[in-house]
Amino acid sequence: MPYVICEPCIGVKDTACTDVCPVDCIHPKRDEDGFEAAEQLYINPDECIECGACSSVCPVEAIYEDSDVPDKWQSYIQKNAAHYQ
Repeated sequence: MPYVICEPCIGVKDTACTDVCPVDCIHPKRDEDGFEAAEQLYINPDECIECGACSSVCPVEAIYEDSDVPDKWQSYIQKNAAHYQ
């Protein structure tokens, strides 16, 4: 189950998760084009190895395993995937 970034990330975009991701699947990073314009950060579901490192460092508790995403944020599963399509 890949991890998903949900609503609490909007407007925060703390990049602690990008710093700890061992497979570099969370974007945009601060130094990438589009960081300023992005509403939130996104996890590529095809590259996520489900290690959980990102979830444990998120200061706003925005990152969940896709099977544990709260009902009110279920749309973020598709939103993360669509970012990479």
